[in-house]
Amino acid sequence: MKTEKNILIAFILNLAFSLFEFVGGLFTGSVAIISDAVHDLGDAASIGISYFLEKKSKKQPDEEYTYGYARYSVIGSVITTLILLFGSALVIYNAASRIISPTEINYDGMIIFAVVGVCVNLGAALFTHGGDSLNQKAVNLHMLEDVLGWIVVLIGAVVMRFTDFAVIDPLMSVAVAVFIFVNAIKNLKSAIDLFLEKAPASINISELKEHLTKLEGVIDVHHIHIWSMDGQSNYATMHLVTKGDGHEIKEAVREELKEHGIAHATLELEAEHEHCHEEQCAVKTSDGMAHHHHHHHH
Repeated sequence: MKTEKNILIAFILNLAFSLFEFVGGLFTGSVAIISDAVHDLGDAASIGISYFLEKKSKKQPDEEYTYGYARYSVIGSVITTLILLFGSALVIYNAASRIISPTEINYDGMIIFAVVGVCVNLGAALFTHGGDSLNQKAVNLHMLEDVLGWIVVLIGAVVMRFTDFAVIDPLMSVAVAVFIFVNAIKNLKSAIDLFLEKAPASINISELKEHLTKLEGVIDVHHIHIWSMDGQSNYATMHLVTKGDGHEIKEAVREELKEHGIAHATLELEAEHEHCHEEQCAVKTSDGMAHHHHHHHH
């Protein structure tokens, strides 16, 4: 499978590159390069995890995991996100001490590393470009971020080379780290929303309800539950009070749901008078048998 092979290659490139960066950061004394290394290590970890979990999440539903394995890829993103949060917090802490007492930086070495960084990441970005899966799009986005990160480091290195204004370096690294931190928090929130079965953000339930009740034969809709396994495919269950041909109504409802981005739906159809049984229509008589009076709505 092309996607998986690409993800694996991207993983190996990123891992090797982040090790190269740590060495470069220590050698040049630049925290900006080290913070990029943390970023890349996080990316490598996420790509690695998403590679293995992507494979697992593609498994078909079975008797143990009746919904399939899609959530495994969500767990992957949670693990990565935690790694990134930890890494960026560490970077911010280190950079703060550097801002207070700037240290010697080897600018020429830094410029060389940054040039290599831009080239390698540009190559990787072009290489992972054009994937169709969400995971691969995410990987490609990471790559572009890396290219930008390196361009910033390169500009910073050149400026410092000519001004000897060493505080630029930790400031750049804080900027990168804050950027990573904010994105990671957003990621974490959307993953937690999935685990809490929150209705997907793209779906407005009251609007959906309005559209469904306008369909011919649908009198009322209640008990609407909408959730997503992985942020991509949405599931729904609902009760529909209907009159008319159940088969046609179901078709119409499924069509409407598809337009709202819901591909899997379980529909419970109820007749108009069915509800009143539950509420007040069952009258107990002396023999303990319930006689049902059918109230027809006018």
